[in-house]
Amino acid sequence: MMPAGFFFLLLLLTGGNTSSLKSSELHGNETGDEPDSDYKCSFQAVLDYLNLTKDNPKYMANRPAKHHTTATLIYIDMAIYAILDVRERDQTFVTYLQIYVDWNNEHIRWSPDQFCGLQHMTVPTHFLWMPDVIIEDMIDEKAISCPYIFINHDGHVGYRTDRVVFSTCKMTGYKFPFDIQNCNLTFKSLMHSDKDIKLISNESNAELTEWSREVLRSQYEWLFVNLTVTEKTVHNNTKILYVITMKRRSVLYVANFLLPVLFFLCLDLASLLISHRGGEKLSFKVTVLLAVTVMQLILNEVLPTSSDRIPLIAIYCIGVFGMMMLSLVETIFVMYLMEKDFQDDETDRDRSLNESREDKLDKGNFHSCFRGMKKHFHCASDDETSVPKEGISSQLTDVSLALEKVSDELGEIDRKMSLLSSSKEEEKPGYWTRMAKKIDKAYSIIYVMSASLFLVTIFTMWTTPEVDV
Repeated sequence: MMPAGFFFLLLLLTGGNTSSLKSSELHGNETGDEPDSDYKCSFQAVLDYLNLTKDNPKYMANRPAKHHTTATLIYIDMAIYAILDVRERDQTFVTYLQIYVDWNNEHIRWSPDQFCGLQHMTVPTHFLWMPDVIIEDMIDEKAISCPYIFINHDGHVGYRTDRVVFSTCKMTGYKFPFDIQNCNLTFKSLMHSDKDIKLISNESNAELTEWSREVLRSQYEWLFVNLTVTEKTVHNNTKILYVITMKRRSVLYVANFLLPVLFFLCLDLASLLISHRGGEKLSFKVTVLLAVTVMQLILNEVLPTSSDRIPLIAIYCIGVFGMMMLSLVETIFVMYLMEKDFQDDETDRDRSLNESREDKLDKGNFHSCFRGMKKHFHCASDDETSVPKEGISSQLTDVSLALEKVSDELGEIDRKMSLLSSSKEEEKPGYWTRMAKKIDKAYSIIYVMSASLFLVTIFTMWTTPEVDV
């Protein structure tokens, strides 16, 4: 009776499991009366109790459900450890993720009281069935997988993996460098449907965001905003969609690109005060325009080529370039009008010089005539012997002096009149010069107003939140 009672009591303690009885009998003390207490408190006792080995098809071959109609619930949690790279031109997103996967294995059960309060343990991953959960958007990865898996006495199984994931991300550079990008990471089962496996997210959006902020170590040039999770069903397959929202750090782009282009525009506006004479204004505007062209070439290397819309920064550069080009064309046109007026003045000046030369020739003829008359009078006085010589010579001298005085006064008046006319012509600008000044003044007002309105519109569009259609 004593061995039978002892055997019955041992069955009650082990929950009626014969494998535990065999293990206790095998690991008893030397006399065989009591089981080894150290062995009962060891992990090997639990493994022997469960018969958990890598060769056991009960745990490895099939989904851990006692009935095939029972779906296995897979709980997924994800945290962002680092944002390593965001490549707009390639539309790729590189992140370092911490992924936690939990599920329930109905074949694993033991009583902690039976094994000295042992409630959980770790076993190699190749001992148990693993869900085939993948990231749909992933194009490459570098997994840092843990070789062990966590199991609990009630059948709860947990697994953690760290991955460097290269995933696709549709990015838009419309508001570059003040853009906010949303990149998706979609978890799904590769082979199973919802009848077999159902993916569930454990955490709320606020908890996921806070958790990611606590573990986040590197953000590249981006500022992590939040992490949201949603469940979506596609063709009877549930997928867990994580949306990572990031905001670009725009300070360096503002300092290295936006402000220099704005300074070039201000220099072009200041060039309106430069005189059109000499050609310095034209060369200055061409130099500033070439500087903006170089900035556009730099921008072409930064912006993504697959953008659906023209980015605002490209519109900003094109607008500034267009206004500066129109300003350059206006300067060329104004200088052309002034040059045309100068050519007309040259023609008039040549004409006046020809007329003055003709006047001088006429005056020379007058003086020659006067000298001829004077000579004639002298000849007449020599021939006429009836008139006294002294009286005639004195009369002729008086007449000649009077005529010379009159001619000198006429020449002086002519010179004064020519000086007055030339000074009036210099003070009074020509017709084309007056038109050029009016055009330049009107264009300057329009240019300043257009540039101000354009800058206000662009920066308003940059700061206004974009509404998804």
